[in-house]
Amino acid sequence: MSDETGLELAVRGAEKRDAGRGIARLPESARRRLGVLSGDTVVIAGARETVAKVWPARGDAVDGTIQIDADTRTNAGVRIGEAVRVSKVSVREATAVTLLAPPGLGSADIGRETVVDAAKRDLLDRPVREGEQVHLERLGGSAFVVSETVPDGTVRVVDDTDVNVSFREESDAPAPNRGVRATVGRPNADARTGVTYEDIGGLDDELDLVREMIELPLSEPEVFARLGIEPPKGVLLHGPPGTGKTLIAKAVANEVDATFLTISGPEIMSKYKGESEEKLRERFEEAASNAPAIVFFDEIDSIAGKRDEGGDVENRVVGQLLTLMDGLDARGEVIVIGATNRVDVLDPALRRGGRFDREIEIGVPNEGGRREILDVHTRRMPLAGDVDLARVAARTHGFVGADLESLAKEAAMTALRRTRRDGERVPLEDLEVTRAAFEAALAAVEPSAMREYVAEQPTTTFEQVGGLAEAKATLERAITWPLTYGPLFEAANASPPSGVLLYGPPGTGKTLLARAIAGESGVNFIHVAGPELLDRYVGESEKAVREVFERARQAAPSIVFFDEIDAIAGNRDAASGDSGVGERVVSQLLTELDGLTDNPNLVALAATNRRDALDPALLRPGRLESHVEVPAPDEEARRAILGVHTRDKPVSENVDLDSLAVRTDGYSGADLAAVCREAAMRAIREVAESYPGAEANDHADEVLLRSEHFEAALETVEPTLG
Repeated sequence: MSDETGLELAVRGAEKRDAGRGIARLPESARRRLGVLSGDTVVIAGARETVAKVWPARGDAVDGTIQIDADTRTNAGVRIGEAVRVSKVSVREATAVTLLAPPGLGSADIGRETVVDAAKRDLLDRPVREGEQVHLERLGGSAFVVSETVPDGTVRVVDDTDVNVSFREESDAPAPNRGVRATVGRPNADARTGVTYEDIGGLDDELDLVREMIELPLSEPEVFARLGIEPPKGVLLHGPPGTGKTLIAKAVANEVDATFLTISGPEIMSKYKGESEEKLRERFEEAASNAPAIVFFDEIDSIAGKRDEGGDVENRVVGQLLTLMDGLDARGEVIVIGATNRVDVLDPALRRGGRFDREIEIGVPNEGGRREILDVHTRRMPLAGDVDLARVAARTHGFVGADLESLAKEAAMTALRRTRRDGERVPLEDLEVTRAAFEAALAAVEPSAMREYVAEQPTTTFEQVGGLAEAKATLERAITWPLTYGPLFEAANASPPSGVLLYGPPGTGKTLLARAIAGESGVNFIHVAGPELLDRYVGESEKAVREVFERARQAAPSIVFFDEIDAIAGNRDAASGDSGVGERVVSQLLTELDGLTDNPNLVALAATNRRDALDPALLRPGRLESHVEVPAPDEEARRAILGVHTRDKPVSENVDLDSLAVRTDGYSGADLAAVCREAAMRAIREVAESYPGAEANDHADEVLLRSEHFEAALETVEPTLG
């Protein structure tokens, strides 16, 4: 029996890994007042009653709240933010439980015995009641309905419980038993999306904004009447591809009391005059007749671009859309959601109050958000004990939700391929995804925002850079410290350097240093060769500079490295004969660098061997303000460089690197690398010429770099600095 007094708590969304598990997380204060322990059962009473198993909430949980997933909210007939009464209940062990399977499950290719076995394992130790909906993880999150329990009332599934599954055909499927209005039976209305708030990771703040703009007008229109204002008519979601714009719209539609209608550009466009506008009007009329409703425009830029850049048909469609949005009923029973990753191409008339009242940016997730997204995509995955999702999240800078989903899929497929490659068919219950599978996936999947550019996470470290101790220390302070010690910069109210210029003779290691600092800090590295930004068409070069910085911001924290920057940022006073392209590129580059002070997660790094040729405006504080000289290596640095390049080579004991360092005055780092490479080639040639053909490969252990090889290499490689 339940405790009639109970406790009134506000509903919050469940943690991502709790979805579909019938768990209610309660703060310590609520557990004490209810007298329940972890594992006890409680009744959650909203519009209806349902049951859940108590688990402790995390340390940052808000008092007076309860965290439950979409299934539990549906069974209780409540939404996030509403109040429920929670009370302790006694629970009996179930003798038998019968589940009603979703249509199509249990067909010959799936196997009914497999379904029953998976259902039993997922429901073990879980409290259930007749009429409740449950999602079973082992069956891909399929929704089942508890059709009968023995005995009646609240029961707990145990080892001895007889779990039965009743299978049905599509035509036998009943309407879903939800606490919100279903779309079943409405003409042309889209089916429920099946996406819940627990399926969205790293976007809690953005989700709250969307819910505020959509749920309130639909559920509490009297609030707006009391305030004397009209409810919002539209919400525009914008951001890079793959961040979750469409997913948010589907989740909101699935959770609120509304019909959900999707409109895509191609389905309404027609070559016949007036037909496109008519199709658009019909969809809005359909929404009005099934109000309250949500009209969702995915990729709205495809039909609502700027009218001065479109053709006659596109202009008429935009005009019709503006008219329809102006004509929406002020009661807020039809709300429009638009999603785009090209917000700047939309017609400005759409982006004013009264049409799209709020624009919400759905950006690239931070480390905490990436961890939540990984929790979502791995919660049904059998992870090995050595998998550390927090470490994976820390290493995936610039990954959006779609990239992380691809990463999880690739890790699972890698694990599957490895078991098949070994020739043994691993039993299904023993198949698991290991850390090695995630490592392989990380090497194969890259952030989608950066695929148009040379973006990578270099594996080069300072250990692979000989000498240059002062340059390394300066780079570490300028780039690694702001990422590592952000709170210290905030405490000092100081901004980190926005840009760093590496200068020095050719071959001294400027590019290698840039890659090494990116490898040390673990951030994305965007290597931009100066000439590739230049274009003969007016405006294209400046656009390329803007796009580089925009993508870098999306993939932050990141380093934008301009190699040979003098090729695109020469002194504007000395420029001639380039039709003004150089001046415009420099001006655009200066503008972008000025904006870096607002983003400590983005650093501009440049390299040149002609610092005097750069435009002076580029070198002032606030732009490329830290100048790091990468000089010709002295004797000690040359010894360190030779040590780096011979570290993993089979070098004879008669090779004196100290003597080589003394004799290579005037050699740059690149020259010394060439000397070591030439010595290795001579050692390889000796073995290759001693044995005929492919037989030489069997004597690889005879390859040895001796002093005479280095002597010959010194005669071949000339110093470039001396």
